[in-house]
Amino acid sequence: MSSKNTNPNIDYSLLFIVFLLAIVSCFSIYSVEPYLPSVYDGQNFVLKQSVWYIVGSMLIAIIMFIDYDRFRQVVWLLYGIGIISLLMIYLNFPAPFIHEANGARSWFIIGGTTIQPAEFMKIFLIIALSHIMVSHNEKFSNRTNKSDIWLLFKMAVISLPPMGLIAVQPDLGGLLVLTAIVACLILISGIRWRILFSITGIFGVVVGIFIVFYMAMPDATRKLLYDFGFGHVESRFYGWLYPEVYGDSGYQLIRAMLAIGSGQLSGKGLRDLEVYIPERHTDMIFSAIAEQFGFIGASFVVTLFFLLIYRLIHIGLQSNDQFGSFLVTGMIGMFTFQIFQNIGMSIQLLPITGLPLPFISYGGSSTLTYLIAIGIVLNINYRTKEYMFD
Repeated sequence: MSSKNTNPNIDYSLLFIVFLLAIVSCFSIYSVEPYLPSVYDGQNFVLKQSVWYIVGSMLIAIIMFIDYDRFRQVVWLLYGIGIISLLMIYLNFPAPFIHEANGARSWFIIGGTTIQPAEFMKIFLIIALSHIMVSHNEKFSNRTNKSDIWLLFKMAVISLPPMGLIAVQPDLGGLLVLTAIVACLILISGIRWRILFSITGIFGVVVGIFIVFYMAMPDATRKLLYDFGFGHVESRFYGWLYPEVYGDSGYQLIRAMLAIGSGQLSGKGLRDLEVYIPERHTDMIFSAIAEQFGFIGASFVVTLFFLLIYRLIHIGLQSNDQFGSFLVTGMIGMFTFQIFQNIGMSIQLLPITGLPLPFISYGGSSTLTYLIAIGIVLNINYRTKEYMFD
């Protein structure tokens, strides 16, 4: 068939949205720097974040030169690097290069910079699962219950090791992001709905049993959580439901709500922050935006994220390659969950986790991960062709 449009294209709308988010990030970090704890004195977070964006932009340019289908040839190398990195964190080896903060051992220290392998593992897992799904569909053109269960088993085998290694750090937020990615890919994998409903029912039963067990024997359940490194989950859960009662675990939430509410419609103005919140340049950056620029500023940021997800969905639907569509779907799951979770925890809609706000919160590993994801999506769109009789 003759091609309607065989010229590769770049999604400038997506690039412009990311550019605006980068500007919002730098301005937000600049605005909170004077209010950070004294331990951060002398650190120019705006400059560091700008450097991460420059490095990430260079990675996008490099990714654009590589056909995204080539990722299938190195998928297990990437996955192996991710697993080995997480294993090194778990084994605390080499100890001088492992960094621990807030009770979580999740980072390498390299040249004075912290690198979080769990962030890059998100991308590696998306590529691995997408490869598994495409290979399975190529082998089993006629789907049966047996083939669907076999696909589900393979996806579980690939997903559980990184999820387990991230869970024991402990990093509940990272675990939930991987869960969201896997869930999104399972939904479009073509697995029969009766199988998915059955799994959902089993999961619901397990959760129900846990709740009953907790209500009947709270002390034993609490000890079990602490033994597995999730003792903080209970305190955060109660701090979310009753922040005024559980002051220690609900402190951040109360301060965030005060900050967001005090911004009202138009905010207090740049660098006019009256409500103190620790670590505001990372997880709680949305509260700083809402306090300074009010409902209008917060709505602008939410609109940017809405447009970002819209463009990702458009590119995923437009792609006429299974591997490309699966990759974009994984990215959508990653971004959507983190955006919803971060903003939701700032307004008491969801419990507080240590997840940053994509593209806006300060962080080298997370910013690079998001930009690599955008680079892969742009690569997919760049090589998508429209034909006359599609």
